Amino acid sequence: MATFLHRIGRGAFRRRWPVLLLWVLLLGAVGAATAGSGGSAGENITLPGTEAQKAFDLLGEKFPTANAEGASVRIVFRAPDGEKLAGTRQTEVTRLLKDVRGSSSQIAQVTDPFRTGAISADRSTGYAQVTYRAKAGDLTDGDHERLDRALDRGRDRGLTVEASGSALAPVGAGMSSEAVGFALAALILVVTFGSLAAAGMPLLTALIGVGITTSAITALTAALDLNSSTSALASMLGIAVGIDYALFIVSRYRSERADGHDAREAAARANGTAGSAVVFAGLTVVVALAGLAVVDLPVLTAMGLAAAGAVTIAVLVAVTLVPALLAFAPERVRGRAARKRQAGPAQETAPAGKPLGERWAAFVLRRPLKVLLVAVLGLVVVALPATRLELGLPDDGSQPASTTQRKAYDMLAGSFGPGFNGPLTLVVSDDDPARAKAAATGLGDRIKEMKGVATVTPAAFNQDGDTAIVTVIPDSAPAGDATKELVHDIREITHDPARTGGAEALVTGTTALNIDVSAKFTSAILPYLALVVGLAFLILILVFRSLLVPLKAALGFLLSVLAALGALVAVFQWGWLKGLFGLEVTGPVMSLMPILTVGIVFGLAMDYQVFLVTRIREAHVHGADPRRAITEGFAHSGRVVTVAALIMTFVFAGFIGADEAMIKALGFGLAAAVLLDAFVVRMTIVPAVLALLGERAWQLPRWIDRILPRVDIEGENLARPAGPARPGSEAGVRAPAHSGHH
Repeated sequence: MATFLHRIGRGAFRRRWPVLLLWVLLLGAVGAATAGSGGSAGENITLPGTEAQKAFDLLGEKFPTANAEGASVRIVFRAPDGEKLAGTRQTEVTRLLKDVRGSSSQIAQVTDPFRTGAISADRSTGYAQVTYRAKAGDLTDGDHERLDRALDRGRDRGLTVEASGSALAPVGAGMSSEAVGFALAALILVVTFGSLAAAGMPLLTALIGVGITTSAITALTAALDLNSSTSALASMLGIAVGIDYALFIVSRYRSERADGHDAREAAARANGTAGSAVVFAGLTVVVALAGLAVVDLPVLTAMGLAAAGAVTIAVLVAVTLVPALLAFAPERVRGRAARKRQAGPAQETAPAGKPLGERWAAFVLRRPLKVLLVAVLGLVVVALPATRLELGLPDDGSQPASTTQRKAYDMLAGSFGPGFNGPLTLVVSDDDPARAKAAATGLGDRIKEMKGVATVTPAAFNQDGDTAIVTVIPDSAPAGDATKELVHDIREITHDPARTGGAEALVTGTTALNIDVSAKFTSAILPYLALVVGLAFLILILVFRSLLVPLKAALGFLLSVLAALGALVAVFQWGWLKGLFGLEVTGPVMSLMPILTVGIVFGLAMDYQVFLVTRIREAHVHGADPRRAITEGFAHSGRVVTVAALIMTFVFAGFIGADEAMIKALGFGLAAAVLLDAFVVRMTIVPAVLALLGERAWQLPRWIDRILPRVDIEGENLARPAGPARPGSEAGVRAPAHSGHH
């Protein structure tokens, strides 16, 4: 591997213009494909194999005239205090709905609340349902603006008017989230390298890689019906790993130049050694993300594969474009201070103080057991809130109180009951219309008598009369335990053929969907962990030629991800320090979050494991004893891993400012996980455990050693130039002596 990437690095350095032009042309081609693509991101989450999804599919088949794909909005209106929606106020409502109907040519229907009975018992509040022919993403800015003006005219007439639904204009952060993280990453790189050229290369390559990935996702969105969160996740990861992978190679290039190698050889050697670590680190991330497909949730599979694609592009950019860019500024990348040290007299090249990474490693090595116990105990304490993790799907009740969606939600709950915002839909179907009618009527009557039910609407049949819809309104809030118990109780009845007369009866709706999502994730988490940890364990055995080091890496990951989930629960569920993170409403954690966090964090944790431990193993392979190998590895990689972790943390933290609840929570969870994993697990627990294990850490049974191919991630097989290294080097960096010993 090292030899192969060494040749790629030399070739890219020598042919820098064709390599740069190739990536620019690729970016332009994908961008052109994006401009020619149509359609918009989907918002629906499908759950194959669940009862709620089967019910949705059945509704689509039996009620073909229902436009489930079209956008919708619910207009909620209320008369002034003490008044009712009658007389003049009823006329004002009629004018409001007429204005709404005229706001877009895409509107298919606006219901009349006075005919449908959508008026509260006290006659003060009502609602109308508006359906569109077009998807939410296909509505124009003009459609949104005219709808807003229609609502404002209703408010001007004295009505309280709020709205909710997919047809409302999205309030997005645009590129602000990415921009904040990107700006902070740039600042860290400039301070670290002391060179604009060295800082600019990781930023430029990350932009090119993310540009290609997000453009490709946008071009495929309509064809593959991708969710709107797919691009955000790919962008988040693409920026983070794109900067980090390029940073690692540029940092190694500076070390190789300080050891006396000429620019082309230094670029090639950096690509052969650091590039090998990048390839295997990226491979573990791709395995973790692609493994999300095991959950069999299309939206999660799409997000995982798209993010895996972003990481793959970041790896390819790092090992091809970075060496080419180094050829454009081979000296400026090193920084002015390094060039002065190498060109100056002998007294200017006297060794500086030990690097911070080496000093930290020495501190850990003095008392490894105590450090290990304190670090593990600290992570366990942070992870404790994860034992109270509650999962749910976001609804308008989780929106900030200032939004019209939340106001509409509260108005409906106050006037129609807390369960109105989370109705349950019972779908009853049978080939025999008479049996379907009898089952729907009988089930409706039975459910009406159940505890916790506020209202049951009469069955509404399709044209063929073989399928009915019965709406059940609970008397408890959608996320309440009582509503969840009601769903279970109803399903006990509908799953009993003796009570349904042989007809098929399925329960769906937001709450039912939420229960099915939680059950699906609960059943998938262990197989997913087994798959991802198992495959990554094999990859790390190949990289480190050890059993204990990969095992330690996996256990450390479990600690960091549990601690990250604990922090997520404390802030987003319990509301601790919520004001600090701009969080207005707390509640259950998004159902996708735990498994998505596990997949992403596992990959990133293995990044730091590979970056740091490969340099430790390199020192050990080249003759250093286990403790000395730890200090040498930290001297070489401690700073770059610290910088990489800070960059990833700031990139992810930038997404905390997003308006979408899932992206906000994901940004916080990943930022917390990176901080904990990089600084507590990799920088503290790893050296402590390696020190306690000693030589045993690098032992591998001979029969396994014979089976495994040798990937040479340390660059042992790279040819050494005959000329001696020039004196003067950057602090804390030395050329390892060549050895073929394992």
